[in-house]
Amino acid sequence: MLLSFRQGPPTDYDKVMNVTSEPSTTSPNIKTKGTALALAAAGRFSELPIYAPAVECMERSQLEALQLQKLQQQVAYTYDNVPHYREKMDEMGVTPSDIRTLADVRKLPFTDKSVLRDTFPYGLFAVDLDSIVELHASSGTTGKPIVVGYTQADMDVWSDCIARLVQMAGVVPGDRAQMAFGYGMFTGGFGLHYGLMKLGCMMIPAGSGNTERHIQMIEDYGTTVLIATPSYAMHICEVGERMGYDWQSSPLRVGLFGGEPCPPALKEEIERRMHIVCTDNYGLTEVMGPGVSGECLAERFQQHIAEDHFLWEVVDPQTGEPVGEGEEGELVLTPLDKQGIPVLRYRTHDLTRVHTEPCACGRTHARMEKVRSRCDDMLIIRGTNVFPSQIEDVLCGIEEVTPLYHIVVETRGGMDHLTVETELRAEAFSDSFEQMDALRARIAERLKGTLLVGVDVRLVEPGGIERTAGKAKHVDDRR
Repeated sequence: MLLSFRQGPPTDYDKVMNVTSEPSTTSPNIKTKGTALALAAAGRFSELPIYAPAVECMERSQLEALQLQKLQQQVAYTYDNVPHYREKMDEMGVTPSDIRTLADVRKLPFTDKSVLRDTFPYGLFAVDLDSIVELHASSGTTGKPIVVGYTQADMDVWSDCIARLVQMAGVVPGDRAQMAFGYGMFTGGFGLHYGLMKLGCMMIPAGSGNTERHIQMIEDYGTTVLIATPSYAMHICEVGERMGYDWQSSPLRVGLFGGEPCPPALKEEIERRMHIVCTDNYGLTEVMGPGVSGECLAERFQQHIAEDHFLWEVVDPQTGEPVGEGEEGELVLTPLDKQGIPVLRYRTHDLTRVHTEPCACGRTHARMEKVRSRCDDMLIIRGTNVFPSQIEDVLCGIEEVTPLYHIVVETRGGMDHLTVETELRAEAFSDSFEQMDALRARIAERLKGTLLVGVDVRLVEPGGIERTAGKAKHVDDRR
């Protein structure tokens, strides 16, 4: 394979802004090609481009007034057009006119995944199928798939949300975006495709798989933005290194990650080795797909929620009652504009905290902390609650292993048994059994100190943990 190691040309947006900056001392290896990244590296967050400043920087009082107006309209629309919700609200003695404040959303019924499965495929649709211009669905690996439909107005909102979040991540009009998600029924590929085009980017619909071809395309087409799961981005990085590709000289500068959680240590490693800036975004098929929230360059570990399109709540996962601002709880979302399949108070099962104080980037929309765990992710091992995020945190503090891991839970002799498979870095691998066993024992001891339950640790050779273009499966519960 021939690689010419050339730089991609600057975008027209860059030429107009004409901003240059050296990388910050805290991230010396991250390229700042492109206006937004240069501004962020210089700490000039207030000068970063904003896709829709009139909405994204709206005073919170105005934003909440807009949310209330939309909520009242959405509840009335849903009540009138979706029999399931009309029956539920009638049972609860609630009418659309009862929604007089944002807090009144708590009078409405919750929705969870089972409702969408029980009404498969079109039971929650609010419009005639002739008005649906696109259909998407979950994989359905654990039962009937979740099916969602979009009207043209829904597609416009979706594209708008994506355009905002990629602009937050440092993408600008004229960027060349290479898609490493699969397309098909999965919302991620098409959602990001439409939004990036709306921003004014060139789309390269490479799809998933054929990693060497991806690397060649990055070089041949001057790709500046890569869309992928973090684990597949890591795989692309590793394959390129084995090929002798110089990531520092590549045109690539931004990674847009989604589809699975991205541990901070994995993000930092990809940034260091690929010399790009990586950001996460969040979304769910049930409420739209990607685009619910995304990171800005001023705050790398929190994500702005598109509050004019989504009303958020954070509730106690056991009681369903609201928790205080900044406290951890389950995220509940009510889309405020959905026509095809409106959803009220969708329980995401994702645990997070939400903050509403101003952000250095100038956006006023609330920020949710990155989702590290889910209510239904919790494992009960011999009476002890264990979250995969706890294991992740321990492994990220051990320099001899990568941030990639796999958890196996099984029953042995009538008892729950937990095995953590963790991948060695190449430089940490040794032929000495004693050294490897000492490392294994040290990791097991660290895990036990955090989890308060004994675990087996299995050291996996470099590259031994699967990289996937789809969602990575961290837990294999065989009980």
